Amino acid sequence: MGALNWDALNITESPPLLKHLTKALALLTGMSGKKRLGVARLSRGGKRFEVVVDVEKAWLLRSGKEVELREVVESPHVYYDVRRGLKASPEDLRKVFGTDDVLKVAEVIIRHGELQLTAEQRRELVEMKKRQIIDFIARNAVDPRTGLPHPPKRIELALEEARFPIDPFKPVEVQVQEAIKALSRVLPLKLAKALVGIKIPPRYVGRAYGVIAKMGKLVRSDYQSDGTWIAELEVPAGVVESLIQRVNALTRGEGEVRVLRTTS
Repeated sequence: MGALNWDALNITESPPLLKHLTKALALLTGMSGKKRLGVARLSRGGKRFEVVVDVEKAWLLRSGKEVELREVVESPHVYYDVRRGLKASPEDLRKVFGTDDVLKVAEVIIRHGELQLTAEQRRELVEMKKRQIIDFIARNAVDPRTGLPHPPKRIELALEEARFPIDPFKPVEVQVQEAIKALSRVLPLKLAKALVGIKIPPRYVGRAYGVIAKMGKLVRSDYQSDGTWIAELEVPAGVVESLIQRVNALTRGEGEVRVLRTTS
């Protein structure tokens, strides 16, 4: 089953179309080709608002990656309840979100709401994220007693022993920091680190500060007279490439990242 046609599909609450929508959503919220589709939900102003999304692309958008909204949103309307086909009124959208533009509202819901997944979808995303975390640690950390990397299987068992909870949506570079802290109780690790300088233009500071600060240890933070944010961040050396990509995405290529030094 292909994605819903954004321009052609016009769903209302009339009974025949409601029946069609319910059937379509049953397919949408399962597996559709290679897409994993689910519902993004946000409660605000005493009401619940929902949209159908491509889960993986929604996760990328939440992670700060540059993603075309039309490729993320798979429903032509914002709903109070997707399964029942209850469309949100333009009046409520304008009152709560300040606009009735579907894509603008959907972006707020995706960024600040919850992604509703089936149990199978959640298991698949958790497993994918776990493999990425293990791979990162295996490539960037060593046993300080031997100077050799830990085998992936040993890292996986240590994560289980430490009872580290894998978040299917939180960026890998953020979870790696948390995983290493948890693993330190059961597995000796030494991670190569890098000190990087970051420059963010004033117009992007609001959206970039929180995301960047979570990627490492903020060593220095300062604001220039024009509002430009200058920072020094200590991160695992293997995160530098992801950090550069994240800064580029958050600032549309206007931010700067410089590696000041690395330590092993």
